[in-house]
Amino acid sequence: MTSWIRWTAAAAATLIASACAMQAPAPAAPAMTMDGVLVGSNQMTLYTFDRDVVASGKSVCNGPCANNWPPLMAAADAKDAGDWTVITRDDGAKQWSFKGKPLYFWIKDSKPGDKTGDGFNNVWRLARP
Repeated sequence: MTSWIRWTAAAAATLIASACAMQAPAPAAPAMTMDGVLVGSNQMTLYTFDRDVVASGKSVCNGPCANNWPPLMAAADAKDAGDWTVITRDDGAKQWSFKGKPLYFWIKDSKPGDKTGDGFNNVWRLARP
């Protein structure tokens, strides 16, 4: 009977370890790297804004600015993961930031691979990993 108890305890420990290992996988990053720059799931180039203060948790691109530079939006329940953090915009919506810099698309990029916003007004930069 003693060996049966040891076997049962070992089996229970294995099941617990397996259950822990089977927890939900880490969420996918909200963007990926393509040609050395970050792009959204639509493969459109992402940018950073020099006027955003790193790690402030805020975007200063709101209103008309956000019409031209749409934010990389995050779901209301999105969670920080590694270099990716969720910030709350002035309107209460959630936005992704990478290494403390909020991320944006440029309305004048018309297809994946376009990078026409780089250097715009000397304050918009390609988002790089």
